[in-house]
Amino acid sequence: MFRSGVTMAARAVTRSAPPIVDMMAVFVVGRGMAIRKGGTRGLALAPTRIKNAATIAGTGEEATRRFHATSTHSTAATAPPAPAPATNPADDGQDTIPGTSIRVFRTVAGLRVWRRQQLLAGRSVGLVPTMGALHEGHLDLVRAAARDNDAVVVTIYVNPTQFGVHEDLGSYPRTWDADCQALAGLQATFQQGTSTSSSSSRGKIEAVQEINGPGSFVTITPVGTRLEGASRPTFFRGVATVCMKLFHIVQPETAYFGQKDVQQTVVLRRMVRDFAIPLTLVVGPTVREPPDGLALSSRNVYLGTRRRAVANVLRRSLLAAEAAAATAAATTSGPRLTHDQILAAAHRVADETLAAQKQLPPHERALFEIDYLSLSDADTMEELAADQRIDPARGAILSGAVRMLPVEDPQPGEDLGHSGGPLVRLIDNIIIQPTEE
Repeated sequence: MFRSGVTMAARAVTRSAPPIVDMMAVFVVGRGMAIRKGGTRGLALAPTRIKNAATIAGTGEEATRRFHATSTHSTAATAPPAPAPATNPADDGQDTIPGTSIRVFRTVAGLRVWRRQQLLAGRSVGLVPTMGALHEGHLDLVRAAARDNDAVVVTIYVNPTQFGVHEDLGSYPRTWDADCQALAGLQATFQQGTSTSSSSSRGKIEAVQEINGPGSFVTITPVGTRLEGASRPTFFRGVATVCMKLFHIVQPETAYFGQKDVQQTVVLRRMVRDFAIPLTLVVGPTVREPPDGLALSSRNVYLGTRRRAVANVLRRSLLAAEAAAATAAATTSGPRLTHDQILAAAHRVADETLAAQKQLPPHERALFEIDYLSLSDADTMEELAADQRIDPARGAILSGAVRMLPVEDPQPGEDLGHSGGPLVRLIDNIIIQPTEE
């Protein structure tokens, strides 16, 4: 967790701002929502347009219906019927979710009034930013935030500024029904919102100004230009900008992110420190799919059956590198392995897996390309030198990215995945913890 101690004045961010946060869904839950001893409190969701739409706010006192859940995947055993969703997002007369006492705000000013009420009442607020297509990793972050705070704001926004020109903005899953179902155990209500770009843009950003348009952007260097930043040059600028805006609008005490996007957490930690934002960043562990430990990602829906069977190649490669480093570190008779020696173990697994796939006929194989495999400093994400060894007092980060290519020779009726199984890029990492004080 990271903490800075100076409040930054930023009211100007809401005036004449670029359309970076144009529409999202925001919902707020109360303390006690986490699944512990069966107790949980209500959750609500509604669309919000940062310039003129709706934000939902509710505290533990305002949403007191309790229900029980037996696991992270279960639904409420005694949950009351979900209230009807709010009316049209553009209807400024709607100020509550029907059937609840949860207020609906349609302006940043309205949300800030609610936020000030939490401040004056001494209630803490946690923030969980997401792009929707929620999975158990997101829900774990919401539960963690609910354990730590009196109210939790969860945002859903498909942020166009963190997609490259030829990336999957148009086809990125916008799964409102599935999101609602995933949040059923948290007693959610919802209403569909939209993203800045049309979902029919066929995987490309049609409005280039969404990436390079006028307005204010946040760039974090050099960490934002390495690894993911090198492969996706506008990605971290988009992430940092939208998070800066959300941090100023919501003004949370804590914000929650997943370890899967480890470089994102390093970038945001640097931003919080450099801009003296009074915020603690909490990083939750990566949640993985059984049985092979593939990191949960909203993009996994693209894979389909054939590519899903091979998609854990990145995970297995990183585990091989981790094992090589650990074995050498435990051996007292020889030196620790160097950067290149450790990553050689990862490349060996990837190369052998790809060679095996190439031996299969086109209608059976799933090919991929390794984007990068990295062994970097744990604090800066700077790549270790080729002959450098892991500092036992600092630890390191093993990370990588793989491009799962569209399947060759698709068969009739084959499960190709969401949107016909386009190229999908997956990331993962392993933290090598320090072994010395």
